[in-house]
Formats: sequence, structure tokens, C-alpha cells
Amino acid sequence: MSDTIVNRVANSRLITLNLEDHYHAGERVLYDIRHNLHQGLILKEKDFRHFIKEQDWQKYAGKNVAITCSAEAIVPTWAYMLLASVLAPYANLVVYGDLTALEQALFQQALNNINPEQYKDQRVVIKGCSKVEVPVYAYVELVRLLRPYAKSIMYGEPCSTVPIYKAR
Repeated sequence: MSDTIVNRVANSRLITLNLEDHYHAGERVLYDIRHNLHQGLILKEKDFRHFIKEQDWQKYAGKNVAITCSAEAIVPTWAYMLLASVLAPYANLVVYGDLTALEQALFQQALNNINPEQYKDQRVVIKGCSKVEVPVYAYVELVRLLRPYAKSIMYGEPCSTVPIYKAR
């Protein structure tokens, strides 16, 4: 009997896909339009346009920005559009909504950058543990993307997986 330890995981043909590797790690910023409201109630177009013109939007360079309004006020759609327009040349990503919506959009961006055809006829392990909290939405979407191509899909770590899908 040999005392040689064989790493069967390393010798397997499993491909580990870690969503964290495709995720934009840039800073997250919540821009709240409530700070632009007159008396906390209304948005004055002239004042808002002046504010937009005077700001240094470069401070958002490379950041991920969610635009929202936390006040109970009616904010016209064009205000969000105007903010997105001035932020877009600098920010990595601009979305309408809260930080949860921003995270979902960032994971969608990451998923869009994955070419599912590269996993054709492969045994794929979708890594379950990561430093970044991956929303369930992203795992579900990843299975939907890979299923037409992968030979099998598993979840977890290569040494301990849960079978998700196996082609017939």
C-alpha cells in the first residue's frame, strides 16, 4: 500500500466558475436626490440644472452609482435621466434604485461578460463560498446561461459539490 496522497480534485476535469472573479469591485455610492429638493418637497428645474452644471462629476470616476430619492416627493423622470447623463462618462455603472438594485445590476453585468459557449461539454462547479455576497438571483441566472452548454453543473466547492444539472 502506497503512502502517496493523490489530489483527485486537482486531477479532475472540473472547471470552477467563481462569480467573484467577474464582479466589479469598485466603490458603491448612493446618490440621493432628496438633497436637491427645495424645502425637502419639490425639485426646481432651474436650481437643479445649476447644481448639475457646477458639480465636479469626476469624483465618481470608476465608481458604481445608484440614484434614488429617499424623500416622499414627486421627482420628475428627467431629473434621474439628467443625473445619469452627467455621471455616465465617469462612473463604471449608473442605475436607478437602491444599493440592492446596484448589486443586482453589477452581477448582471458580470454575467453578461461570461461566454457560456466556453463551457460547452464541460463539468462546471459554480463556486459557493466567496468573499463577496452573491445574490441567489445571480446563481439562478448563471445556471440558466450554462445549462444549454455544460455537460454537468454542480454547486459548492470541487471537493464537496451538490449536483444541479447533468446532460443526458
